[in-house]
Amino acid sequence: MSSQLAGRIIDGDGHVMEDNAGIIAHMAAPYREIAQRRGVIFPPLDHLHAGRAVETPPQRDGRPGVGPEGWLAFLDDVGIEWTVLYPTQALAYGKIVSLDYAVAVSRAYNDWLYHTYLKFDARLKGMAIVPMQDPEEAAKELRRAVTELGMLGAMMPSNGLPTPLGSKMYWPVYAEADRLGCCLAVHGGAHDRFGMDHMNMYVPVHALGHPWGLAVNCASVVYNGIFDRFPRVRIAFLEGGVAWLLLCLERFHASHETHFQYIPPGEFGVREGEEPSRYIIKRIKEGRLFLGCETEELTMPFAVKVIGNEPFIYSSDFPHEVTNESCKRDIAELMESGEITQDDKEAILYRNAERFYKLPL
Repeated sequence: MSSQLAGRIIDGDGHVMEDNAGIIAHMAAPYREIAQRRGVIFPPLDHLHAGRAVETPPQRDGRPGVGPEGWLAFLDDVGIEWTVLYPTQALAYGKIVSLDYAVAVSRAYNDWLYHTYLKFDARLKGMAIVPMQDPEEAAKELRRAVTELGMLGAMMPSNGLPTPLGSKMYWPVYAEADRLGCCLAVHGGAHDRFGMDHMNMYVPVHALGHPWGLAVNCASVVYNGIFDRFPRVRIAFLEGGVAWLLLCLERFHASHETHFQYIPPGEFGVREGEEPSRYIIKRIKEGRLFLGCETEELTMPFAVKVIGNEPFIYSSDFPHEVTNESCKRDIAELMESGEITQDDKEAILYRNAERFYKLPL
């Protein structure tokens, strides 16, 4: 079945394959010269990706690296209007510990993304990385990326930073996003420090690492009242599927009923008399909380029944672990599904991405 039967499709989460030399060229001295001698920019995602006999379909098929031309060919072949590009190596940028280096790397990556992809074609949209290690500088870089480079917002790492993303130290970033009216996205990718550091098989590491990082940070954001403190902030949690949020709804409900945590007057968060699931679903209905999803997820029909169709954003994950044919097949299967309505399918495939990213401008 042709994916064209789906009508409109927007890809809410694609990826670039970083060109280290190209990014280094945008770095200021002396960081540029140091990086040129070292040949690397970002810390490794973790120790779990390497050292295993594991391949993805693109690796097994010997597919060459994908750049802007390859991205446009993919969009045309699958029938996707536009995509929003996230990092690959830079998913680990939260592991940078030098504050000045985090600032230099973030600026260089954003400049490279702008010149290499965003200026190449308007169908390629960008999300910045911002030096969360230094929140005041992160707020400045967010403003520059949005107002000068035309990016839609910024990606925040789900792992690597010293504290979860609801922590007070990061509030300047939310305040700036609130002023700008731009979006923020939490993206998985680094799987260490989640209790799987010595797991001998990689498949379960990959399966559990993505949603666990999202669940921890969503809990931190919700219970620290980020959506209340910053009423224009929109946050998406990407590449962990949808089932983790159902887990959170169930577990928050049970714990909230039996553990009474005092919240001082004037502070924000889910209070004793509130129902956490209603609180979260209200943020969803307001267009404040979104989830990236794949089209073949087993729990999608139930998630739509419990939450509604408003938060789910189709994510191709191209070119990481998918091919043109696998994306076309997955979209076709979604369109054939009798478990969700046509309205649900349209929300997943394009409407929610427009609402989250605020496009068309």
